[in-house]
Amino acid sequence: MSSLYVLGARQRKSLLKREWEWNLYDAAIILEVNTLSGAVRTCIEYKSPPEVLAGPKSSIVFKSGSLIGDKLYACTSTEVLIFKLPRFEQIGYVSLPCFNDLHHVVPSSDGMLLVANTGLDRVVKCTVEGEIVEQWCVLPELLWSRFSPHVDYRKVPSTKPHQSHPNFVFELKGETWVTRFRQRDAICLTDPEKRIDLALQYPHDGVLSNGKMYFTLVDGRVSIANADTHQVERVIDLKEIDGREALLGWCRGILPLHDHTMWVGFSRLRKTEFRENVMWAKHIFRKGMREKPSHITLYDVQNGISLREFALEEYGLNIIFSIFSVPAAP
Repeated sequence: MSSLYVLGARQRKSLLKREWEWNLYDAAIILEVNTLSGAVRTCIEYKSPPEVLAGPKSSIVFKSGSLIGDKLYACTSTEVLIFKLPRFEQIGYVSLPCFNDLHHVVPSSDGMLLVANTGLDRVVKCTVEGEIVEQWCVLPELLWSRFSPHVDYRKVPSTKPHQSHPNFVFELKGETWVTRFRQRDAICLTDPEKRIDLALQYPHDGVLSNGKMYFTLVDGRVSIANADTHQVERVIDLKEIDGREALLGWCRGILPLHDHTMWVGFSRLRKTEFRENVMWAKHIFRKGMREKPSHITLYDVQNGISLREFALEEYGLNIIFSIFSVPAAP
């Protein structure tokens, strides 16, 4: 593996001092990073059409996606896009009125799309043509108890503060799971008695690799859970590996390579009106600590060292979500 795809967005150049986070980014970006040469190229720069945006300054970001074979599934806050690699030919598109602040999309084992519809605190299952098959509230409540089926939520700038903020959808043994930011866990939507407790900090991504679930926690830790027992077996603090002289940033994307090596993505901390989301940073910030730019790092967690690092803001990536290995050419 010598190249990576990294998904995220470019920050607007001219911002107000207290700009809302849903207005911060003007283009969704996918970069290809050659990890051997250090060369970086832009694969795609995407801007959503006006009809699926709340306004002319709405943020356009590629959130967390999925790479299956030669198909890359990506989402903005209001859209699901499917690209065929390596040319990034757009071969699929779904945008539904109930979509608001999407955070992840993954194809299900039965050929549908599973979408973390974060703004409505739910997960949506739909066909690739956009027909909704099922919806799950991620909290114990009726489906439309807090929201209306008659509103086009693509036109609503934000529904924050969210009561749960589901981030990342995955399947375990044919069952649908999702991480929940506020509840600090991952729950099974098809069997609510099943749960993975991630109480240390707010979780984001949850990636299955070699029978283990790798969960990023936003403060720079990785919780590793057994996919069979649903118990956390190990917690890795990446801040201890990097040293305490720098603030790593908001931790989201992860790409496990082996049992002991993984790529992890960090975004520079942004100012936010919902400051409770970044209270964890105040507990680790010390005078003289420098703030790292948005970057990806390859860690050897067995030996407790970082092997490689790429800062990506100079290439137009100011916020980082998913990281994928570029598939080998056929």
